Amino acid sequence: MTLRPWARRIAVSTVSAAALVALAVPAEAATSTSTATTTAATTASSAEVGYDTWQQDCQAVMGQALPYLKQRIANTKPGEKQAIVFDIDNTTLETDFGFSYPQPANKPVQEVAKYAQEHGVSLFFVTARPGIIYTVTDYNLKYVGYKVSGLHVRGFFDLFKNVADYKTAQRVDIENKGYTIIANIGNSATDLSGGHAEKTYKLPDYNGQLS
Repeated sequence: MTLRPWARRIAVSTVSAAALVALAVPAEAATSTSTATTTAATTASSAEVGYDTWQQDCQAVMGQALPYLKQRIANTKPGEKQAIVFDIDNTTLETDFGFSYPQPANKPVQEVAKYAQEHGVSLFFVTARPGIIYTVTDYNLKYVGYKVSGLHVRGFFDLFKNVADYKTAQRVDIENKGYTIIANIGNSATDLSGGHAEKTYKLPDYNGQLS
């Protein structure tokens, strides 16, 4: 049986949650006015795409995002609090190309995030991962070098909401805290739809084959 993309994302999130729990050890108010979406080629399935190709495709998208962010950050308005919103699975962290914990950072995205956080931009992470793995996810992001200003995971009642609507609501919440979201970066349409970001950048998901 072939799972539809949304069903596959739920299945992968559920498996990842169980695996992370097993592996883990204790140790925001401007509304965006314009949207531009950049995509990588998504014609091949993940079974046909190797890690190197995925990295090249991610780099192609981030190669367009970084010049924009450099200019936008340089033009920060007085008193403006800038933020970038990131998805997690196969966006900020590598998920489908081998599993380990902590999961490695997706290097092209991390390069963009590093520049932003070094220039005063707050990084927010909005994921469909369930709240039960908040701690291990937060640790993972920080372990690989992301400066986490906020991590939004799904609470119990969020599990029954449309993912796109849930993620849009989280961006609204970030804006309500006084942030201008200058970019929203993810690998699924549900990460990016709904507005509330000046620019959106879509990483490859190969027709929904990546979580």
